[in-house]
Amino acid sequence: MLKGLSGKAIGLLAAVVVIGGGGLVYWLAFRPAPTHYVTAPVTRGDVTTTVSASGTVNPVITVQVGTYVSGTIVSLTCDYNTVVRKGQLCAKIDPAPYQIVVDEDQADLATAKAQLVKDQANAVYTKLASDRAGLLFKENSGSRDTADAALDAYNQAAAQVLFDSATIDQKAALLKAAQINLNYTNIVSPVDGTVVTRNVTAGQTVAASLQTPTLFLIATDLTKMQVDTNVSESDIAGVLQGTGASFTVDAFPKQSFQGTVVQVRQSPISVQNVITYDAVIDVANPNLLLKPGMTATAAIIKSQSRNVLRVPSQALRFAPAGAPKASNPKQKVVWVERAGKLTAVAVTVGLDDDSFAEIKAGDLTLDDQVVISQAAGGKSAKPPAATTPSLRL
Repeated sequence: MLKGLSGKAIGLLAAVVVIGGGGLVYWLAFRPAPTHYVTAPVTRGDVTTTVSASGTVNPVITVQVGTYVSGTIVSLTCDYNTVVRKGQLCAKIDPAPYQIVVDEDQADLATAKAQLVKDQANAVYTKLASDRAGLLFKENSGSRDTADAALDAYNQAAAQVLFDSATIDQKAALLKAAQINLNYTNIVSPVDGTVVTRNVTAGQTVAASLQTPTLFLIATDLTKMQVDTNVSESDIAGVLQGTGASFTVDAFPKQSFQGTVVQVRQSPISVQNVITYDAVIDVANPNLLLKPGMTATAAIIKSQSRNVLRVPSQALRFAPAGAPKASNPKQKVVWVERAGKLTAVAVTVGLDDDSFAEIKAGDLTLDDQVVISQAAGGKSAKPPAATTPSLRL
């Protein structure tokens, strides 16, 4: 067949074959990949908006145990994590100086009582002498001056008895004060609880001057904890007492602890001109997993819609190339893959927590798959006219 062709024609035919084959190979190698979209199902669940805050885990009630008197710690019976009962001895200050004062005051009180007995006896004698001198004066057997002098001696003796009684009361009060100071050398727990902090050691000298030193910090109940969170002033309006909250701690990063906001304190906290407020989250700690001082990252519920129809928030931001823009900027559109085609569905959106958006109205069902993005390497195709956004609400 090729015999009738000239060499030039044969060369031209060969060139055409080579060029056509090369074009076919190039097209097969570099042809556009089919369009693929990443979809996600329409689901039903909760949509929650939260306020993020950091804070510290603390016991609900802590009691600082100090000392009223100064001295040297001679013994310690409480340590970190010691479970104590109310009235239990935790430490003892050297009682010797205070015992000496008690002994001195007891001796002074005994002396005052003895002086009272002596002066009472003198009062009895001066009373008899005064009566005798008065009788002799009436019988003209004694002078008036003698009778007056005897009466004056009796009155002084009676006054001395009263003075001695007052002195006894004074000495008794001094003894009571000394006894109280002696009792204060016993450092006891004022509540039932657990020792969280111990600030002294045996042999250490503590000085109770203008400020009482703190020897122990006792938490009354470690099964009930609270998180003191710092909420910025821009978010504090959305934090209300009684709302739920969750938080995590570094020790258990995969475990979420649930709590309730029990207090939003009015006192501002200013750090480098940044204002925050303390929102207190109450949380149960039955297994003692949470420890005082842990750093917590909290999410406080601002608003919540439960068991609603929802789509991923990404679906509201996706639009294929060439899709017409909505005339109303407030109108939201999601793209649904139906029968191999993309269909735009107008929806009314409620809460959006950046993960899921609540669908209040729209032609969506739980069987729909909404498009959230275009697959890597895919090339978006122009949607057909049939995919013009449907405004069925």
